[in-house]
Amino acid sequence: METSHLHFNTSIGVMKPENIRNKDQACPFCERDQLTNLIAVDQPIILLKNKYPVLENTYQTVLIETDDCHGELSTYSKEHLHKLLRFGIKHWLAMEATGRYQSVIFFKNHGPLSGGTLSHPHMQIVGLEDIDYKEKVTHEMFEGIKIAESAEARFTLSTKPRVGFYEFNIEMDDSGYQEKFSEYLQMAVDYILNHFPFKATSYNLFFHHIDHKIYAKVVSRFVTTPLYIGYGIPQVPNNLEWMAGELQRIYFME
Repeated sequence: METSHLHFNTSIGVMKPENIRNKDQACPFCERDQLTNLIAVDQPIILLKNKYPVLENTYQTVLIETDDCHGELSTYSKEHLHKLLRFGIKHWLAMEATGRYQSVIFFKNHGPLSGGTLSHPHMQIVGLEDIDYKEKVTHEMFEGIKIAESAEARFTLSTKPRVGFYEFNIEMDDSGYQEKFSEYLQMAVDYILNHFPFKATSYNLFFHHIDHKIYAKVVSRFVTTPLYIGYGIPQVPNNLEWMAGELQRIYFME
């Protein structure tokens, strides 16, 4: 029978540290000399096995982005941004290439509404033994109004968002890492956190590897609409053209 749900181990989940809301909780990623099960290191970036593997039938790893606990993707220098994305994509695709998993997901949570528990900047690469995430991916998820395009990458605002409202797409060929890809991605995150017409504190970043393309989808997070929770119906706002124009004005005209 096809597996459609991940199983969450609650006995492990209750042991996980949480400091997004509880600021008195010590940050385990800052105690670098205490980290174990390291897989790869490119200082200050570290990939290691997840100490709290709450998802059953998976192989969970954590990618610590920086040694700055208060850092954030939108503020990274271009040098660190490229180093981080090149490192992350390399290890994500390498895990995928082993053939040990039905699929491998690569994602990031940021902020109190993102579903994350630790505020220290990090991403996760997870091998799924029983679920192929690509079966629920459609090309129309990545269609949208063009914000910018170069020979290396394309940057759009979704016209058919997966969850609803504002989702940004960045795409490039999977033949090799391209710097414009991460720079467009950084612009999307910066816009959500610093220029959004609504106060935003949270976002998710999801990577997809489909038909020789690599896509990043940056999703602004608010309280999820009940129409999506109850019926799976996404909503599309009527100001997408205006928002795409605002990004062009802020990042490409000033």
